[in-house]
Amino acid sequence: MACLMKTLKLVENLSKGNQLLMRQSARTMAGWNKDYKPGAYPKTEEERAIAAKKYNLLPEEYKPYADNGLGYGDYPELPGGLGVEARDPYYPYDYPELKRNFGETIHADYDLYSEDRWSQPSQPRFSNSGYWLSFLGVMAGCLILYYGIDDYKMYRPVAAKQYPGEGRVHYTFEME
Repeated sequence: MACLMKTLKLVENLSKGNQLLMRQSARTMAGWNKDYKPGAYPKTEEERAIAAKKYNLLPEEYKPYADNGLGYGDYPELPGGLGVEARDPYYPYDYPELKRNFGETIHADYDLYSEDRWSQPSQPRFSNSGYWLSFLGVMAGCLILYYGIDDYKMYRPVAAKQYPGEGRVHYTFEME
């Protein structure tokens, strides 16, 4: 609690000295731009045509997400599954590092399909049975090594303690 109070005092002292710092931090902490928010779910054909034009799609291609309360609004439901790495690398994109063109409508889950993420069409290097065989082989090898070497001593051997004067008691806890 004391740490929290000291932190609050520090913030209060910093904000007194520099009002611009507080305005800037409030501005940068927002994280949501109102322009990113999709419009309301289209109910008429005219609203659908306007939304299709907004997302650079033909009215026949435009199909919004179902209005189930998740907040997609008028954003179009695009076919997904193809990752960005499946696109042509030699096409002159407006943003070649993202393989995107200006104004291109992207999938709602675009962050899952970027080039450093998983893609459905890419084939794994080995089959699932190969992965399982590798895993089980390594685990079985570790178990064999553990139980096979368990009988051998893993410490330096030492001899029995040797005291001077055979048969003499040097120290005891018993009362004499």
